[in-house]
Amino acid sequence: MDPLAGLLDGARARGAFLVRACFDPPWSVRVEDEAPLTLMLPVRGDAWLVPDDGEPLRMRPGDVAMARGPAPYTVADDPQGAPRAVIHPGGRCSTPDGSSLMQSGYLGVRTWGDRTDGDAVLLIGTYQAHGEVNRRLLDALPPLFVLPSEVWDSPFTPLLAQEIVKSDPGQEVVLDRLLDLLVIAGLRAWFSRPEAEPPGWYRALGDPVVGPALRLLQNAPARPWTVARLAAEVGVSRAALARRFTDLVGEPPMTYLTGWRLALAADLLGEPDATVGAVARKVGYASPFALSAAFKRVHGVSPQEHRAAGSSGQRRPGDGAPVEVAAGPEVRQDTPKA
Repeated sequence: MDPLAGLLDGARARGAFLVRACFDPPWSVRVEDEAPLTLMLPVRGDAWLVPDDGEPLRMRPGDVAMARGPAPYTVADDPQGAPRAVIHPGGRCSTPDGSSLMQSGYLGVRTWGDRTDGDAVLLIGTYQAHGEVNRRLLDALPPLFVLPSEVWDSPFTPLLAQEIVKSDPGQEVVLDRLLDLLVIAGLRAWFSRPEAEPPGWYRALGDPVVGPALRLLQNAPARPWTVARLAAEVGVSRAALARRFTDLVGEPPMTYLTGWRLALAADLLGEPDATVGAVARKVGYASPFALSAAFKRVHGVSPQEHRAAGSSGQRRPGDGAPVEVAAGPEVRQDTPKA
């Protein structure tokens, strides 16, 4: 598994918020839900994606847009239009003065707005919990971006349009998986664009030295890696690997490994039968205590608290804020794992 595949594999919606939004002009919706990642697919009519800071982005039918939280933004038919509705955490909708709009705009199963055949129709899917999307993936994305239809083509868009209005048994799972597939397709297309400015680890994949080293860390995080062992695997000196890896990726090899191990641990802790001990072994920590200490240092909560927050759908402490990962004693440059 390459590093991009590993990050995309972490996009797992669980009871995602999905809606078919139908509007007649003039319309403008302020989004303040703080969701980690939202996908928007215009299927009829043009729309504008307006950040609080920066230039508006136009969306046309066939395009795909994504928004990385928690920063608010506005979706409207006119970038200058005043918001007529506000979306809050959990999908709650109100007028700008706080009056509820949930019932007044209801048009049927997962359909909301003015009328079902409105001039503008958008399919919207939102990951509501931060554990559903890998933090390193989110950090690699801009706050807002739009992929035009000429560089984006997915057979899943018409399928989502059909499924989003159904209430069949198991429909929530069907929609979660469709959202995952659409997001993965969109992110893969985005990272191939010249304007994407991908992170250092993505650019480094093509390097003949650092690329293989990244794949080794990604595919076998449980191995007792040191810089010397990693350098021997890729056939260069320890000093050469450390220098080249840091220059291209932006952080030393063992710091990258710590971040990757803890990102994997955060995802694995969401599995219903996972124990802290089993997760620790899978990601390269010799004991639950070693994982718990590292996890709390980075995430601000224990693994048990992280799992409890995920199962309740709560926002975890520290989510949405930059995390600075330091190589602790469990991954010192040339010592075995703790």
